[in-house]
Amino acid sequence: MTTGTNEQNDEYVEFDEQAVSATLEASRQPFEGRDARAVTEISATDGGELELRASCVSVNSGNHRVCLRLPLGIGQVCIPVPFDLPNGTAVRACLSIRTKWGIPTGVCVKLYVAGEQVASKCFP
Repeated sequence: MTTGTNEQNDEYVEFDEQAVSATLEASRQPFEGRDARAVTEISATDGGELELRASCVSVNSGNHRVCLRLPLGIGQVCIPVPFDLPNGTAVRACLSIRTKWGIPTGVCVKLYVAGEQVASKCFP
């Protein structure tokens, strides 16, 4: 777990790049060696979207939001937190990677305070 701060200066906290790479690799494994052009039938269990948690970081809220740097070319984002949480509250941000057929389609971030989910946002 990585620890970062996110105060008034909107420092963007990053997720562990190695964890993101390992998660992408894990999502591709079921499709290794398969030729999509040779598939004659698609079963409900083969397709569908897969979401795997990649990494979590600890950040402190600031300006009623948490700012993060997301992988897969998404870049810098700020996610609002409930206004009843004071600035400087410790927030756990968990990143998951969404894929379809082993191909990345986006990411989701879930924010937790004291073990309770307070926000969730997916990109694209």
